[in-house]
Amino acid sequence: MISQSSTSDIWLKIGKPTICTFTVMHNISIPNNWNTALYQDKHAFVWQYGEDLLKFLNPKPEESILDLGCGTGQLTEKIAQTGAEVMGVDHAATMIEKARQNYPHIRFDVADARNFQVDKPLDAVFSNAVLHWVKEADSAIASIHQSLKPGGRFVAEFGGKGNIQAIVTALESALEPFNISAQTLNPWYYPSIGEYASLLEQQGFDVIHAMLFARPTPLADKEAGMANWIQMFASAFLTLLPADQQTQVIRAVEEYLKPTLYQQGTWTADYRRIRIVAIKL
Repeated sequence: MISQSSTSDIWLKIGKPTICTFTVMHNISIPNNWNTALYQDKHAFVWQYGEDLLKFLNPKPEESILDLGCGTGQLTEKIAQTGAEVMGVDHAATMIEKARQNYPHIRFDVADARNFQVDKPLDAVFSNAVLHWVKEADSAIASIHQSLKPGGRFVAEFGGKGNIQAIVTALESALEPFNISAQTLNPWYYPSIGEYASLLEQQGFDVIHAMLFARPTPLADKEAGMANWIQMFASAFLTLLPADQQTQVIRAVEEYLKPTLYQQGTWTADYRRIRIVAIKL
């Protein structure tokens, strides 16, 4: 898929030679038709909170770094500003298209976290708010491990154990009248520190930092905040329903959550994040 070559490139092969159309692959939980306008306009917290993670990455000039799950490219640009040679990849073509528009001087390509290869080993792989969409964690870790130089670092933050538990419970309750099992539609993987650190160690990483912390996150757009969030991130739960019933479910979720997650005209998502820094042995 990528044929360019220069000394400043981070060369990337997208899985096997012809794997670049993700709609034909199974067990990918990430939506492939992201609404990039809704993402940028109403959910900027995704990358704004991610800026803190850059301190753990601590990128250096001329380091080769991959931003895995770059979205619309805001954090990729922050890394590029340090002088590092950075490339952004995302499984969603709509995100990559928007990232290229936002930052045409940075290289962005479509790739699958579970199945990518690099021609030149990297100094670091960075990933913010992505890996909870990848249920096949072993495959993602294997791809990340093989992409790094010995001593290369993997710095990531994503949803951890107990993340958005109240929202998930509300979705389960709202879908019951429609005889839909929310559990079978749940697209997320929220591991504990012990679970994820063990997976990393089994594949040759030394985990030097791991923490799980609550981060209640105010949502934009006042009363519409929770509905926007569901449409952006939890659409998998609604795919079996026509538009009018989707609206019913969203309203039921709002009613369920109002006593706990709606205060002074603002919705809050009950986020819990896991943060990992690991070194390839």
